[in-house]
Amino acid sequence: MEYPNYSVLEINGPDEVFRPVDKDRGKNAKQFSWVLLLKAHKAVGFVSWIGNIVWSLFVSIKKRLIFGTVETEKSGKGRILYRVIMMFLVMALAFLAFELMAHLKGWHLHIPQSLEIRGWLHSVYFSWLEFRAGYIAPAIQGLTNFCVALFLIQSADRMLLCLGCFWIKFKKIKPKLKEVPLKSDDLEGPGCNYPKVLVQIPMCNEREVYEQSISAVCQLDWPKERLLIQVLDDSDDESIQWLIKGEVANWNQRGVNIIYRHRLVRTGYKAGNLKSAMNCDYVKDYEFVAIFDADFQPNPDYLKLTVPHFKDNPELGLVQARWCFVNTDENLLTRLQNINLCFHFEVEQQVNGVFLNFFGFNGTAGVWRIKALEESGGWLERTTVEDMDIAVRAHLCGWKFIFLNDVKVLCELPESYEAYKKQQHRWHSGPMHLFRLCLPAIIRSKMKFWKKANLILLFFLLRKLILPFYSFTLFCIILPLTMFVPEAELSMWVICYVPVFMSFMNILPSLRSFPFIVPYLLFENTMSVTKFNAMVSGLFKLGSSYEWVVTKKAGRSSEPDLLELEERETKTMIHPQLYRGTSDSGLSALSKLKEQQEAAPKPPPVKKLNKIYKKELALAFLLLTAAVRSLLSAQGVHFYFLLFQGVSFLLVGLDLIGEQMS
Repeated sequence: MEYPNYSVLEINGPDEVFRPVDKDRGKNAKQFSWVLLLKAHKAVGFVSWIGNIVWSLFVSIKKRLIFGTVETEKSGKGRILYRVIMMFLVMALAFLAFELMAHLKGWHLHIPQSLEIRGWLHSVYFSWLEFRAGYIAPAIQGLTNFCVALFLIQSADRMLLCLGCFWIKFKKIKPKLKEVPLKSDDLEGPGCNYPKVLVQIPMCNEREVYEQSISAVCQLDWPKERLLIQVLDDSDDESIQWLIKGEVANWNQRGVNIIYRHRLVRTGYKAGNLKSAMNCDYVKDYEFVAIFDADFQPNPDYLKLTVPHFKDNPELGLVQARWCFVNTDENLLTRLQNINLCFHFEVEQQVNGVFLNFFGFNGTAGVWRIKALEESGGWLERTTVEDMDIAVRAHLCGWKFIFLNDVKVLCELPESYEAYKKQQHRWHSGPMHLFRLCLPAIIRSKMKFWKKANLILLFFLLRKLILPFYSFTLFCIILPLTMFVPEAELSMWVICYVPVFMSFMNILPSLRSFPFIVPYLLFENTMSVTKFNAMVSGLFKLGSSYEWVVTKKAGRSSEPDLLELEERETKTMIHPQLYRGTSDSGLSALSKLKEQQEAAPKPPPVKKLNKIYKKELALAFLLLTAAVRSLLSAQGVHFYFLLFQGVSFLLVGLDLIGEQMS
């Protein structure tokens, strides 16, 4: 090793140099020592890396516990659920203490006979075993079998959807236009018979995204005289109202037919906003209405790719486009959301659109035939899922839907767990509330029996009620209990093979996310407590079932999108078409007001603290307690699942996933 750049060979004969050299020859004690030292260095580096991760996690947990704000339960149902979880946690801790004592004394090795019972504590333990086997285990086993049956039914439904998607891909089935689509060269030509389209942008306090959304919609490639844009602003902040007014005035001066509308009383949330806009007198002159939420940025050719599907298809009421996201890779939370939404659009929406001509309207990035909206009763303010409400009523009236998987509209994903949790609560409480309201109408409708069965059993019950029920009950309650009641068995294929296989099926539409399959499985089970709570509140019409919180947005745009937007705005400025819809004095006043607001000293931003979610933390300790109990009984797969699931609940409960606050 004194000369590491040279190798020494022993040559015994003239031909030895041409013979293959034995790799083990030439190795000496020093070389083996260096190899062992290198391996030891790598091992120490790996251990230190793990230690740094654990230490960082410990520091983050400590900060959350000291500075985090505790989430308060607004609804009575939320408090009841938290108390139930805490009751199970206290029982689990008591059972664990009892089992540890029995384990140390050796009582767990066999069931004692009457003559072998020594002392009152031994007698109590023997009585507990008899009561557990005779009364508790049968009840838990019955609930387990029921949840497993629901799990298998839902898995079969998911499998059928995946097979349907595979058939669509294999046969290359997609909605086709009967005629040649509209061309850009014919936009302003003589005899242009383009239908008149109304575009609506409902928003409320959308300071971060209003500008890019209005800009994208105003640059839709459609004849200006046959397009009207309504900016439906429900903001209660006057500064945001003036900013949006200024943006609308600027585009109005460029020749875009755009109107700003603001309601003084914000009733009915988004449904009330859309209903108020549709009551305008000039709406009767338009045939179609396209809806975009405030963070959506359609491409210029959006209307040319969607509206032509209505021609010569009088039964068509809705054309829905797919969402794509500008912040998919922002953090782990956005990556996991992308997996769910890719499956929703690629599989659920596409399969239902092709084989049933029906799916739930997504509330945005869709074009409605105004006649279909009117015949279906228009926008109603009775639920927080007005999009699903109007879709169900239109389906009952016989209207058909088309889903265009190739037409994509940019939007944002919630980047913080707080925003995502509130969004999921609304998405799961609203459908159950709507189910209560729509069930009599579905039963009385003149639809075919199999369509009624699909709407009630699959669309509502299986995908909106059964899924959150068995996910929470089976993996968060029953599984920990079976560790303390071993007579009630939960097979390994229920907690391992089937969930992993179904997670693999869910992740197929977004194969780039395959490395996140394990975090996805754990996170879906973690979100089951929120979805279960929302489902129950909507089903029984509790206080939080009619609660709308605007999802927080960051106003992000992808780099190609920004470049394309800049290029389009440059072309618009080179060839301006000025229509004096707004006076110059009005524009100058808005500009001065905007400059004054920008020049005014801004108040220091309010620091937002991460929250601590009590239900998730209680479930984390329940699962970790059950993991300790499973370790005593040497149940390998159950232990690892409970351990990782408990850690997942712990991270979510301490708000360590998604956007990090102060």
